[in-house]
Amino acid sequence: MISDPTGRNTILALARTAGDAAISENAEDALWHVTRIMPSLLGDASVATVPGNLPDETLAQRAAAAFMRTPDGKNHLVTAPVNFQPEQYHELIPIGLGHPGHVAKTRRALLLRDTSHHDGFVKILQTFRAGSAVQVPMLWREEYLGTVICASSVRNTFSETDLESARAFAGLAAAIWMAQDGPGWLAGLDYDALPNHGDD
Repeated sequence: MISDPTGRNTILALARTAGDAAISENAEDALWHVTRIMPSLLGDASVATVPGNLPDETLAQRAAAAFMRTPDGKNHLVTAPVNFQPEQYHELIPIGLGHPGHVAKTRRALLLRDTSHHDGFVKILQTFRAGSAVQVPMLWREEYLGTVICASSVRNTFSETDLESARAFAGLAAAIWMAQDGPGWLAGLDYDALPNHGDD
């Protein structure tokens, strides 16, 4: 897992991901092809050996998910999560919370090289505390669909190059989400039965 300065691996991964998503059974299954590849493709794993990048007694871990805007616009829904705790599957998170909330409001991508430098960072992921993250909006005809997130427990994992790769995956994610009727899939969920962030 190293940075891909030439973009070759990213191009090849995009092509394979698009093909796999095209034969998926539903919108979330299609998104999983994006969230599964991003943690292994993006970032520089070697930074874990740099003193200070990996806090003591912390494992080097990655995670990804799509935080999809719910039909009422009040929440993000944790969708197609990779390395999230089981209880966070389809968790409802207030749409304005933390940096995903900032992306939803501004529709601009974020690169958090070192989350300890961001006083407003909110720990949403339960598996580990993100030390570095990329968060990119999924947009379709000017409509905000959600945010694709890739996080690492290791500080300084992600670079500007990784952010640009994440933009490409977010664009693909938006296209396959709409092609697989993601809005219809969202409309069919029972929101009263889903977990809410912060509930005991």
